[in-house]
Amino acid sequence: MSEAQEKKTGDLTITIDRLICVGFGDCIEASPEAFEFDDEGIAVFCDSVDSVSKEELVAACQTCPVDAFTVLDSQGIQILP
Repeated sequence: MSEAQEKKTGDLTITIDRLICVGFGDCIEASPEAFEFDDEGIAVFCDSVDSVSKEELVAACQTCPVDAFTVLDSQGIQILP
């Protein structure tokens, strides 16, 4: 798998930096329908991520203690971290 995983969902573009993620799992706790661990213990997107609200996704990404998530709005403006 590549060093980053990117997903466009609704009007957000979310990138998970796999080199930064250390598997705390706060994002999974905050939104288990959006994120899960892969076999390496790194966060990845769930298939059901598109059904999760924008607010829940942003909040879940914001819980990451190592800022492994980058979130862009529909204009391409970075809103996290």
